[in-house]
Amino acid sequence: MEFVPDSGNTAWVLISTALVLFMTPGLAFFYGGMVRGKNVLAMLMQNFFAMGLIAVLWAAIVFSLAFGDAGNAGFVGNLDFAFLKDVDLGAGPDFFALSIPFVLFAAYQMTFAIITPALITGATADRLKFAGYAVFIGLWVILVYGPVAHMVFGGGWLSDMGALDFAGGAVVHINAGAAALAVILVVGKRRGYPHEPMPPHNLPFTMLGTGMLWFGWAGFNAGSALAANGVAAQALMNTILAPAAAMLGWLIVEKLRSGHATSLGAASGAVAGMVAITPCAGFVGGMAPIYIGFATGIICYLALGLKKAFGFDDSLDVIAVHLVGGLVGSILLGFFADPTINSLVANPGVLITDGGTDLLMDQIVASAVTLGYSFVVSLGLAAIIEKTIGLRASDDQQDQGLDLSLHAETAYSN
Repeated sequence: MEFVPDSGNTAWVLISTALVLFMTPGLAFFYGGMVRGKNVLAMLMQNFFAMGLIAVLWAAIVFSLAFGDAGNAGFVGNLDFAFLKDVDLGAGPDFFALSIPFVLFAAYQMTFAIITPALITGATADRLKFAGYAVFIGLWVILVYGPVAHMVFGGGWLSDMGALDFAGGAVVHINAGAAALAVILVVGKRRGYPHEPMPPHNLPFTMLGTGMLWFGWAGFNAGSALAANGVAAQALMNTILAPAAAMLGWLIVEKLRSGHATSLGAASGAVAGMVAITPCAGFVGGMAPIYIGFATGIICYLALGLKKAFGFDDSLDVIAVHLVGGLVGSILLGFFADPTINSLVANPGVLITDGGTDLLMDQIVASAVTLGYSFVVSLGLAAIIEKTIGLRASDDQQDQGLDLSLHAETAYSN
């Protein structure tokens, strides 16, 4: 029988795919406003370049590594869908139970793969060679993103174990945050850090980027229902409430500790809330997103102190926002997951079942495995690239600014 896609579901996922793709330019402006003026084009370029390179690699091999032989309870997929073989207008493998064309599912998931390595650029801002960055993210999406996506999204062993990740708390945020930590340990600190002041050069860019991200995140989370249904509606509501509460939590602690509530803090808190609700979005309801968001805003603000305590240079706080935020959201899902919101919740959260810890343990294991695998492989990749073609820009290039030294361009004329 010929497959006839559901028109409403297809329309929603088409829109969601565009929304998630829009998030990467949003991320570029979010990060671009926080770097110094001499490096803003380099930051924008790194993010936009991910849209080009990762899309092509996704079609050639990474989609197949992530979703080939779906449901095998294994570590990585196969090459059944390499070069988009059999990725067509049909329903795809039975594992997915899709009501949309399989090619649309592939396109939607591609936008997740694009933004994930782009997240790393915030930690490494102001000091990456463009060629080294290009090689790193190309290899990383094949060796790290593909296997992690399979383990969690593609019916691999973490999913089979019982771990939940609605839209990418582990696959996107813990994954990218762990990689970011590994790369900055290899490339070292920015020239002049921490003795020279390096304030954001354009906070309106950062606020604009925050708005673009929040707008696109509706597609990121609500689109992950892959249908225009009640789960999507709940995920959308949660994607508004959690960042709102996280912003408040961040600003309250910031005001108490520093005496000021800043626009940068508002932007960072909101993004932390978006990160934390991502794994939970289609699995929790009621006041849970507010509790999750508020706790995340506080925890992520306090996590800013990690880089001082451990002596690493995370330029734009990717570790505090994405790694810590992803961990908080993924683990709190083990407390709040509600089967009345989503029938996929086989083991409800601790606060729903009044004591059951099965899901909580699964969430902890999945988070630890994702963090450990991404960190180890990323550390090895970064070290090899640094020893060969180089990953860190030279001191002269950093002093001149990456815009001129790497791209022969300037963002602002005098």
